[in-house]
Amino acid sequence: MGRYRVRTLYDRDGRTVHERMQAAPEFAELRSRLRRFVFPMSAAFMLWYLAYVLLASYAPEFMAIPVLGNINVGIVVGLLQFVTTFAITGLYVRYADTRLDPVAEKIRMRMEGY
Repeated sequence: MGRYRVRTLYDRDGRTVHERMQAAPEFAELRSRLRRFVFPMSAAFMLWYLAYVLLASYAPEFMAIPVLGNINVGIVVGLLQFVTTFAITGLYVRYADTRLDPVAEKIRMRMEGY
């Protein structure tokens, strides 16, 4: 048998510590902060990607405009998709470090009883 065992602590209402924490205002704030970043950023990226696909499908003459030698607008816009992905990742890391992680740490400490 393992050395560790999982304890489930119930309060008077029969809720576990996790259920109590999910109902706490701090947890609701954490969820809200996450959603305020993720949903708009996901929508913006999806629109940007959709624009790329639509341009490639319906404006091939525009995408074929040469920019530098054999490099055309389509290649530049396609490569910008990768740049955008890395930029969004960097923005999320910075946002999580400043706005999400401190609240999550407080919740974790509270749940662990520190």
